[in-house]
Amino acid sequence: MDKIYIEKTKISPEIILDFEAGNAEINGESYPENAVAFYKPVFEWITGIVSANRNFVFNFRLNYFNTSSSKVVIDILDALQKYHTSGGKVSVVWYYKEDDDDMLEAGEEFASDVDLSFELKAFK
Repeated sequence: MDKIYIEKTKISPEIILDFEAGNAEINGESYPENAVAFYKPVFEWITGIVSANRNFVFNFRLNYFNTSSSKVVIDILDALQKYHTSGGKVSVVWYYKEDDDDMLEAGEEFASDVDLSFELKAFK
């Protein structure tokens, strides 16, 4: 399984997908013009690991995301749910600044939509 790295820009987050290390991360702000196209490698990666049946952690460290990115996050979580249902084990960690109630609420809403290990972690 290849490692995927997409560098952060002003409008898109850094993406690190490293199945061998058992870790996937989306870091930064997300409001690309075409969120579906930007996140396509993430979906391809998740689809590619379905048969691997390994444990890994998917970290979301988003400071901001727009509506189209929110929809993509839901779709990513749905894809992770399918991975989990097919026998893989995935844990989701949603990081939010301790004073950012909006990101905490977003994480709580996302967590309620899936049947995965989902942890909300505050940071300074």
